Amino acid sequence: MSVVLGIETSCDETAAAVVDDRWRVHSSVVESSIDQHHHFGGVVPELAGRAHVTTIVPVVRAALESAGLDVGHPAIDAVAVTAGPGLIGSLLVGLAAAKAYALSWDVPLLTVNHLEGHLFAPLLETPDLAWPVLTLLVSGGHTMLVYQRGPGVHEVIGETIDDAAGEAYDKVARWLGLGYPGGPPIDRLAGAGDASSLVLPVSMTGEDLDFSFSGLKSAVVRAGEKRPDLAHADIAAAFQRAAVEQLTRKLRRALERYDVAGVAIAGGVAANSALRAAVIDLATEFGVVAHVPSLAMCTDNAAMIAAAGLSHLTRGSLGRLDASADPNWSLADVS
Repeated sequence: MSVVLGIETSCDETAAAVVDDRWRVHSSVVESSIDQHHHFGGVVPELAGRAHVTTIVPVVRAALESAGLDVGHPAIDAVAVTAGPGLIGSLLVGLAAAKAYALSWDVPLLTVNHLEGHLFAPLLETPDLAWPVLTLLVSGGHTMLVYQRGPGVHEVIGETIDDAAGEAYDKVARWLGLGYPGGPPIDRLAGAGDASSLVLPVSMTGEDLDFSFSGLKSAVVRAGEKRPDLAHADIAAAFQRAAVEQLTRKLRRALERYDVAGVAIAGGVAANSALRAAVIDLATEFGVVAHVPSLAMCTDNAAMIAAAGLSHLTRGSLGRLDASADPNWSLADVS
C-alpha cells in the first residue's frame, strides 16, 4: 500500500493530509487565514504568504500525528504539493516545505496542479465510482467542464472566457455589502428572496461549452441602480438563479454529447445549495450518478492533492527537487 502526504497552499488555506492508494483519507488538516482578509474584500497575497510561513510546519505535524505516523520520519512513499495555479507567494511556501520534507525523508516529490486535485475529490468519497465522469469545476478563479475517462486522464471541454462564477459571486456580494467571500452569504440571502422579481440575462446561449459571467455581474449592478426599491434578497435570488442556469445549461449540453456514468461538481462554488440541487436533478434526468462532494471536499484541501499525487506516483510521474511554482499552470497542460 502506498501512502502520500499532501500539502496545499495555493491561496489562503494551509492544508496537509495523508491518503493511501485505496483513496482512504487518514487525516486532513486545514488552517485558513480568511479572517485576515475580510476587511480588504478579498485575499491579500502578502498576508496569505506570511500566514503560510507561520502555519505550514504545525499543520503538517498535526496531519502526521492524526494519521498515527512518526513525525520525525513518517512511513510515507512520497510528498505531493500544489505547484500551481495560485498565488505565487503562497505556492512557494508550500513547495519549499514539501521539498524539505521529501529531501529529509528521502522520498519522491510529486508536483500537482491544484485544479487536477479538485478532480480527485469525488474518488475520496466514492472510491469505486464508475468512469467516465463529467465534472463541473467551479471556483473563485476557475469555471470549466472536464471530461474524465479515469483517474488522471482528463480533457477540458469548456471554460470561462472571462470571470469565473465564484468571482462573480464575490463581486456581487461586495456590491451588496455582504463581505468576502461572497458565495455563502448570497446563497443564504437568496433563500429568502424572490428570483422572479428581477429578470437577469443568461450569457453564452450558443452550442459551445464555454462560460461567461462578467455580463451577469454588470447586469446586477445596472438593475440595482435602476430599481433601488429592490430588496437585496430578491437581487441575490435572481443573480443566483441566472448563474446556476448558465452552469447547468452547459452541463446539460455536455451530457447530451458525452456518454458518461456520472456527473460531478468540484471547487468552492460546489458548496452552493442551488447548484447542488440542480446537478442532482440533472443527473436523475439523464440516468447517471451524481457525485456531489461534502462541503469539506468543496473547499481547498490537501487530501485531494495527495490523491492526485498518488495517481502521479502510480504512473511514475515524479517531480524534481528543483521544480518551480507556476501561478498560471493550466489544467489543459496537465497530461
